[in-house]
Amino acid sequence: MNELGDLYQEMILEHYKSPRNFGVLEDATRAAHGDNPLCGDKIAVTLRMKGDVIEDVRFKGSGCAISTASASLMTEAVKGRTKSQVDALFERFHKMVMGAGPADGLDKLEVFSGVSEFPIRVKCASLAWHTIKAALEGKKDPVSTE
Repeated sequence: MNELGDLYQEMILEHYKSPRNFGVLEDATRAAHGDNPLCGDKIAVTLRMKGDVIEDVRFKGSGCAISTASASLMTEAVKGRTKSQVDALFERFHKMVMGAGPADGLDKLEVFSGVSEFPIRVKCASLAWHTIKAALEGKKDPVSTE
């Protein structure tokens, strides 16, 4: 593996072993649940909105390294952003992991650029993103990657 690939793998393992913003936000104003039935990843996202801005966000669940690291990095990336900014970030991230868009400008999220080479892992990387999108849209039904 090249140096950049090694660095990406290290960051994913670091966020898997010590996920950021892990837990439940007790004073959440929005919440959603997500499930990847193919591999068993499950996630709950809770967030607190102040107007149109995500003031705080947490996630809880169980999943593989890719799923957990993606949720951890997602929570860091969306804090302080508006719903429309998160929607745009979701689109760019999703295109990147699908191999249909560049990774440029996604900062730490670029660690998932190689996921497109492993289609089964795309669902792992995008589960948290679909779940936060559902929370922002006020959807009550659990999100599924299937």
